[in-house]
Amino acid sequence: MNALRELLGLDGFAWPWMLLALPLPWLVHLLVPARRSAQPALRVPWNDRLLRIASGGSLAPTPRGFAWLAFLAWSLLCVAAARPQQLGPAIAPPQVGRDLMLAVDLSASMGEQDMELGGRIVDRLTAAKAVLADFLERRAGDRVGLVVFGERAFALTPLTLDRASVQEQLGDSVVGLAGRATAIGDAIALATKRLQQQPDGQRVLVLLTDGVNTAGTLDPAKAAQIARDNGVRIHAVAFGGDGGALSVFGFQLPMGGDEVDEAGLQRIAAVTGGRFFRARDTDALAGIYAEIDALEPVQRQGQAVRPKIERYPLPLAWALGIGLLALVVGRRR
Repeated sequence: MNALRELLGLDGFAWPWMLLALPLPWLVHLLVPARRSAQPALRVPWNDRLLRIASGGSLAPTPRGFAWLAFLAWSLLCVAAARPQQLGPAIAPPQVGRDLMLAVDLSASMGEQDMELGGRIVDRLTAAKAVLADFLERRAGDRVGLVVFGERAFALTPLTLDRASVQEQLGDSVVGLAGRATAIGDAIALATKRLQQQPDGQRVLVLLTDGVNTAGTLDPAKAAQIARDNGVRIHAVAFGGDGGALSVFGFQLPMGGDEVDEAGLQRIAAVTGGRFFRARDTDALAGIYAEIDALEPVQRQGQAVRPKIERYPLPLAWALGIGLLALVVGRRR
């Protein structure tokens, strides 16, 4: 059998026991006696000539070429029935990552233009989008969902492996889409609800906000306890300058505004076993998300596997072709 596999360039047979049928035609020929034709009741001198005419002009025995072609077709049919297989190219299984929800603040304060991106002054939301897009590129294997919040919280995308859809929805988000206030507690509760519907595993929420909780029906501290009870770890990111700034002819002038609730965000992260981060510019925010990427690593690819490719169609086709050829040869003779 090993010689047959090497001859055909195969790696094995799924049903090798089917090859035991190879000598079956020979055994039938050996064990079953040939059927003798009945002798005529009346013999005449021209009896052989009449039999020759009745049989189509020839009483010659079956030619050896027909027998060998028939046996070859039978052999190939047995090989096809044994399901020859060949190992395909190695395929690495997909990476397995986290169930990761992103909660992004779209309140009015995220429109403050106090961030620098690519040498130009941009608002906080634009800077956050750029950093989050880069963060998502590195999260291959994660199921990522997106929650945006302002006066209310909304789930824009469910948990999905399609990170491109999440990036598209994030790119289309604008300041004030969910209202101008800030409902941090509701955002945590909604993200937790989305995460708890998934199988048990590493459930992570990355919360980005630049203000304090000023709206919503659920207190952030209570929402953090609910998240902890459901196995959700929250990394809280406080983003933005201290109170915002006004850009006049390229100069940044400080202006009043709500400061980030750093103490409240620290408590949220501590209760759920996460980390608190403070980012006052785009570079700091990028560094924070790089650190979160290291804190929540995606499991690397497992051992590569080589799928088995079925190779029975080729011997089956040869068997059918040679079988038809044997019939043609037999009829011609």
